Amino acid sequence: MVSGAPDKRLQGVVQGPYWGYDERTPGPMRRRELPSPQVVLIIEFGPPLGILNPRDSSVAARHKDGFVAGLDDSFSLTETTGTMQGLQVNLTPLGARRFFGVPLKALARRVVGLGDVLGPEAARLTEQLHEAPGWEARFALLDGFLLKRIHAARAITACVPWAWERLLASRGGVEIGALAEELGYSQKHLIACFNEELGLPPKLLSRLLRFDQVIEQLKSGTFQGSWAELALAQGYYDQSHFNRDFRQFAGLTPREYVRLQLPERGGLRDD
Repeated sequence: MVSGAPDKRLQGVVQGPYWGYDERTPGPMRRRELPSPQVVLIIEFGPPLGILNPRDSSVAARHKDGFVAGLDDSFSLTETTGTMQGLQVNLTPLGARRFFGVPLKALARRVVGLGDVLGPEAARLTEQLHEAPGWEARFALLDGFLLKRIHAARAITACVPWAWERLLASRGGVEIGALAEELGYSQKHLIACFNEELGLPPKLLSRLLRFDQVIEQLKSGTFQGSWAELALAQGYYDQSHFNRDFRQFAGLTPREYVRLQLPERGGLRDD
């Protein structure tokens, strides 16, 4: 994996670095992809990834040039043929709304082919990135493409950016009723705005923010404590709520996830 920093003007649009990958494995490889509070943009130069049906692991789709994974509340499964080459861009919900130019309701809980979202631009972008002389040149091309679309973007419903930033700042801890009251809207109206513009209701996005923080702490291995203490530190009322969210989002219990994905356990104690 190769990483590159996006242009500073894309702050608030791209979450984290660009990721370039060129992987070879002896055979097909499957991955469990967890939901996160980002919209994932995949641009592929090699054989397309298989998007699997979680119920029976059959291949549900393969998208030429790449795909967009909208905000979701459940895990997905992907499969490579043994060769994988391309780029990954993690977009913030507000950044994705501006970049794609459509309410994210159209992408929520879906994996959509890049061509279906960007039209003919998808094939041109993929070709340009593939033919670029190296990763730095590819990242520069991405900067230009993203900035061009962002500058042409229309404004979105005014209450959504403010409310989303409040959710982010509180790591999903602010009450939705309090947000609506501060804005002078009913909860029903605020929820409808989120469903339309970002694709998921604010309460569910708050849960995703907390879950994402848990996963980051588990991956970093920096948390020293028990499962109950981790749940409390991330704003869960109790461990049963924590376990419920983990199973819904990951399709695994917390202990199953650590055993399968993070065998080092990150210093967590059993309760």
